[in-house]
Amino acid sequence: MIGKIKGKLSEIEENIGLIETAGGTFYEVFLPSSLLPAISPGESIEIYTYLQVRDDAQILFGFQNKNEHNIFKLLLSVPGVGPKTAFAIISHIKVDELFQAVKNNDVDFFSKIPGLGKKTAMKILLELSGKLDQEFKLEKMYLTDEEKTVVEALISLGFRSSEAKQILFQIPKDLSLEEKIKTGIKLATNPQKKV
Repeated sequence: MIGKIKGKLSEIEENIGLIETAGGTFYEVFLPSSLLPAISPGESIEIYTYLQVRDDAQILFGFQNKNEHNIFKLLLSVPGVGPKTAFAIISHIKVDELFQAVKNNDVDFFSKIPGLGKKTAMKILLELSGKLDQEFKLEKMYLTDEEKTVVEALISLGFRSSEAKQILFQIPKDLSLEEKIKTGIKLATNPQKKV
């Protein structure tokens, strides 16, 4: 199984990248659309991968980080969700957004993903609601530096890490760092308050 590839991005055609390893082997890898704007041919790249083996082809899917890779594999455990559907989901949403959608039982959230129907979205919510709690605790979710600062500010006020992270997910993402901390404190001291 090919779990990770490190090398130079030789070419990109649509969402397929050709990666040359140090040994001179070129791997054709499907890259998530979220990664494409940040990379260009000639750059070094290191990505987690999932190898799908079919009768007629072997397909490599690439992921920016371990969380995306883990969520992808978790999505594959949902009946009716194959690698292409799971990869489309990972390509169009952020891991923490998926986590929040599952937590809120938000079927409409999945409407932004091309080719994903309501029936499949409901299956995903049903299957993942229990699994995410068991396997992807809030402590394991990827946080940006700014989000970590907000969480640390709340922890310094006496909140447990898990409580601070639950508050974080209620704070609008478009606020400045200072506004996020203030909003987090308001939410922490008055959980009923709407922001």
